[in-house]
Amino acid sequence: MGTASDTEVATRVWARMRALVLDRHERKREVCEALGMSFIKIKALRRVAARPLTMSELTEQLNTDRPYTTHVVDELVRRGLVLREPHPEDRRSRVVTVTAEGAVTAARAERILGEPPKSMLALTSEELVELDRLTAQITDD
Repeated sequence: MGTASDTEVATRVWARMRALVLDRHERKREVCEALGMSFIKIKALRRVAARPLTMSELTEQLNTDRPYTTHVVDELVRRGLVLREPHPEDRRSRVVTVTAEGAVTAARAERILGEPPKSMLALTSEELVELDRLTAQITDD
């Protein structure tokens, strides 16, 4: 990227990508309504469904503080979606694992969040292949 024009185009494309993901297709709102919980709780559930995490690891991944992570996990435990158990090797630590119901709920969240917008499904096969190539190029850095 060398010219001011390239920078302007890149800025415009980035703004469109942000709007596409964050504004136009409100998957976050949709998943929150479908699951009846806040997005941070859904994010935590999805992370724990991927693999068991210590409370410290989850705090780091959620970019929250420990008390808030505890609040989030407490709610997920109350709903029967995760378990918080002693760490097998460090008695001062707790590990959060997903329950069977939590795995089903996390998978539902993934389906909702992963559904492409209609405008993307309207693209031709060639356009989708090119978009796939371009997005891979800018996300693989």
